[in-house]
Amino acid sequence: MGKVTGFLEYPRRGPASRPVSVRLRDWREVYEPQSDEDAQVQGARCMDCGIPFCTQGCPLGNRIPVFNDLVYQGRWDEAARQLLDTNNFPEFTGRLCPAPCESACVLGIGADPVTIERLEYEVIEHAFARGVVVQRPPAEETGRRVAVVGSGPAGLAAAAQLRTAGHHVEVFERADAIGGLLRYGIPEFKLEKRVLDRRLDAMAAVGVVFHTSVEVGDGDTSLAALRDAFDAVVLAIGSTRPRLIPVPGAQLDGVYPAMTYLEAANRAVREDRASSIDAAGKNVIILGGGDTGADCLGTAHRQGAASVTQIEIMDEPPRERPSDQPWPTMARLYKVTSAHEEGGERVFATETLEFRGGSAVAEIVVRDLHHDTTSTVAADLVLIAAGFVGPELDALGLNTPETLSPRSTIAVDAHWRVEALGESSPVFACGDAVRGQSLIVWAIAEGRSAAAHVDAHLRGAATALPAPVEPYSLSW
Repeated sequence: MGKVTGFLEYPRRGPASRPVSVRLRDWREVYEPQSDEDAQVQGARCMDCGIPFCTQGCPLGNRIPVFNDLVYQGRWDEAARQLLDTNNFPEFTGRLCPAPCESACVLGIGADPVTIERLEYEVIEHAFARGVVVQRPPAEETGRRVAVVGSGPAGLAAAAQLRTAGHHVEVFERADAIGGLLRYGIPEFKLEKRVLDRRLDAMAAVGVVFHTSVEVGDGDTSLAALRDAFDAVVLAIGSTRPRLIPVPGAQLDGVYPAMTYLEAANRAVREDRASSIDAAGKNVIILGGGDTGADCLGTAHRQGAASVTQIEIMDEPPRERPSDQPWPTMARLYKVTSAHEEGGERVFATETLEFRGGSAVAEIVVRDLHHDTTSTVAADLVLIAAGFVGPELDALGLNTPETLSPRSTIAVDAHWRVEALGESSPVFACGDAVRGQSLIVWAIAEGRSAAAHVDAHLRGAATALPAPVEPYSLSW
């Protein structure tokens, strides 16, 4: 512990945001760079607790007090090696993770927790800038072949780990570019795609092979064909079936699942053109108060929406940790993201009853759940950000009672294997396809864990790869 009294001397201080009036004119990331000195001061706030609850709160088991102390001392390369031992992609979690580690920070009991998420960001950015090895190459080749289906955080984590173990790894993605939701689901202002491409370049440099525009389940790329061509297959296809709102008028033009809207927007930014679903000049309604809804909010602002209203059926969360969600759990609290700072209205405890209009939506009917009153709200564009209900399994032939969990995700055993498909050329699964809609840090942890079991199977012996978590399905 470098600064024994650091947590008493220094307040929590994150990076400054670019002014709203400036950042709404572009798609660049919201935050300004933070100086090394400021980051080191934040590292000094770590108390180096006897029991690091932050590490336990992190699904990856990141050695948080260790790299916090190394940041304080300015030993950036060592901090990066510690972080990369447990987290393949700190540049993603440092930007996108809701930081359950910070909810578990002991300092957070009586003060503001350490800025753990931002310190991850700083450590990995220093690593890339200083030429630290960010993707470990294999020490030897095993001659075994693994196909990974899906290139979101779970699939990429599994691929990275399996390549480090010496296996030949090929990643198959149905979209025209690698990255899954990191590519087309996360707005540029939260994750500039140069950051994703930088990581993919590092993986390709050590031999990971990427295939795009491949729909596994069609013709020569059926699941059976992959099993014939590879020694193991890993399914990391996410949970991509949107939860819709089955009310009158749901079929009207102008009503879209949030991810359909975000993908169109991300493609437009990538290709430097107007989006095929554009909020410019429109009254936008977002149904859903979570992170995806906030992503839609920030995107609509940048497209020039006339107004944006985010409607949530749940009550407004409390500002302070409630007694039924005690430390070190991750409490559901009122959250103000960078997108909320940019404008728009937030409405809670409100149910959507109907979409109205001619061929296109013009207004929605809502009910105030506290007062049981109804009203109408102008709506030219409605975005449904109500979550997801499971993976798309029909094309893979996995939509059967034997391969489905009670939550309509892929059922796996304790080794992340789809047991119903047999042991010959086994199929494994991980990430949201197994857990259901969840956090990026869980996806990475599950990709790493599945990779460890794939490696053990291929070697017929113990693996050196870590398996930080067990399948969530085992607790059902």
